[in-house]
Amino acid sequence: MQRNKYDIIVVGGGHAGVEAALACARKGHSTLMLCMDPGTVSMMACNPAIGGTAKGHLVREIDALGGEMAIAADKALVQIKMLNSAKGPAVFSLRGQEDKVVYQRVIADTLRRTPLLTVRGEEAVQVLVSGGAACGVKLKGGECVYGDAVILATGVYLNGKVIIGEYSKFSGPSGHAAAVGLTDSLLSLGLPVRRFKTGTPARIYRDSVDFSEMEIQLGENTDRFSFMSEIGEFEEEPCWLTYTNSRTHEIILENIGRSPLYNGSISGIGPRYCPSIEDKIMRFRDKERHQIFVEPEGLHSDEMYIQGMSSSLPHDVQEKMYRTIPGLTRCRFAKYAYAIEYDCIDPTSLSPTLESKLVDRLYLAGQLNGSSGYEEAAAQGLMAGLNASLALEGREPIVLARDEAYIGVLIDDLVTKGTNEPYRMMTARAEHRIKLRQDNADMRLTAKGYAAGLVTPERMRRTQEKRAMIERVMGFSSEPLPRAQAEEVLKRFGEPVPAKPITLGELVRRPSVQAKDVAGFLPFECSAEALAAAVVELKYEGYLKKQEQAVREQRRLEEKRLPDDIDYFSVSALRLEARQKLDKIRPLNLGQASRISGVSPADIAVLIVYLARKE
Repeated sequence: MQRNKYDIIVVGGGHAGVEAALACARKGHSTLMLCMDPGTVSMMACNPAIGGTAKGHLVREIDALGGEMAIAADKALVQIKMLNSAKGPAVFSLRGQEDKVVYQRVIADTLRRTPLLTVRGEEAVQVLVSGGAACGVKLKGGECVYGDAVILATGVYLNGKVIIGEYSKFSGPSGHAAAVGLTDSLLSLGLPVRRFKTGTPARIYRDSVDFSEMEIQLGENTDRFSFMSEIGEFEEEPCWLTYTNSRTHEIILENIGRSPLYNGSISGIGPRYCPSIEDKIMRFRDKERHQIFVEPEGLHSDEMYIQGMSSSLPHDVQEKMYRTIPGLTRCRFAKYAYAIEYDCIDPTSLSPTLESKLVDRLYLAGQLNGSSGYEEAAAQGLMAGLNASLALEGREPIVLARDEAYIGVLIDDLVTKGTNEPYRMMTARAEHRIKLRQDNADMRLTAKGYAAGLVTPERMRRTQEKRAMIERVMGFSSEPLPRAQAEEVLKRFGEPVPAKPITLGELVRRPSVQAKDVAGFLPFECSAEALAAAVVELKYEGYLKKQEQAVREQRRLEEKRLPDDIDYFSVSALRLEARQKLDKIRPLNLGQASRISGVSPADIAVLIVYLARKE
């Protein structure tokens, strides 16, 4: 391995860059990870948490494929709980409060111990291209570094601009330097660039918070992100709940003209589902209060993260509005809230492998693709790393379908539909939620990761053991249970007792009966994890069968590939909008074409006829 020649170059050391670099190196490719500052690798620049609604699914899927985020998150926990536990298992989502310093240290140690991986604190300013394919990058100091594939995972650093009230400066998150050269290189290659915006709340000194005026929020410690982690004890920190009030809202409205969001200072488009506090007040004027969560940044941190109070208002206004909130009336600011604008690309310029359609062997991942969030970034980084390494090996890429993974939904949404605002993963985006539960991510994906060469034999062995247990429970589910014991369970939950013998399958289909209630009926050893998964499969068997039918129908469209050289403008029966959209996206198959905004079912019918004639 020479200093200026590697198999794969990864530009960026955030959550996307880390997963991409680790995947490439673990698969045996010499890998260089370039980042502005090695001390900021995997920095949690915003909230001190991993997971959450739908995001917990992504973390489990990253883990099932052999990624690192879940393992690191489990090692840095200060609290963990299952969200949506009062709803159905399709939307159960783990969320863990993290010690930001510990999380970063765990990732840094992992990078350092990984063979074939080099981390350098350098800024890339140009993508080098030869023969239509990426072949390296040029560094700010003038040096050129060469590779057979390049992965860009630059986060919010491209022409980053921090804005607070009337003040602004070119900067990355948390005061780190912005990357100011690479955007011009992307534009010169023809990649479509746009401007997005995100932000972060203030950090408040812990000793200035009056927790007695807030509601305590405790964790549960009943689960872990990684399928490889054991549940054990750790030092837990509570979170706290408080609310805005009419005085908070008055101060914001009185000063809305000083908000860069409303006076024209910010041109970037912000996230719809994680708006600033001034955005919330302007959009929902009839709402009397908004939830505010006060979260520890770590076990030994003096700072508390004020979730729900992202803002770009001036410092003096921030101080006034924060101090109207119960528990924060005497708060002292460690860091003020700010907004940050940055350059990103239109992800419809990417193929489903995350490779650029314009430059071969150039992959893009994370917030550079218009997404938001650590988990969305890490998922894309992992897939970009896997596909770049598979391309170098001359193997077929991995493209996860929408019915196989939330990662599949995420990437398909980005490259097929595009996004006009920072994209956030939500359970509502997945059509096959009951099939894509977080408890069965290993059953869905670990074999794929193993075939790709990223999953370890030990992880694969554990997955196979769990699968065997689930199948054994499913096979036993039609056996009649001891009458007295089964009746006792039913009576405990006020369920009617049938006259005929009761099977395990019939018992768990009762709404109130859970896995823990039937563990004693099994005449064989079975882990709690495997039993819980089997019970969900039995309880929702009817829904799963219906979903499988829908999946089969969709796959018929996915199997109908569209020619690479098709001239959509020559297909006269297509509407003009459909021709324009299809020509821009260049879908791989009819399934992807059917999901493009502006392409109607009638247009798909035209394409089916067109393909039949071609055949």
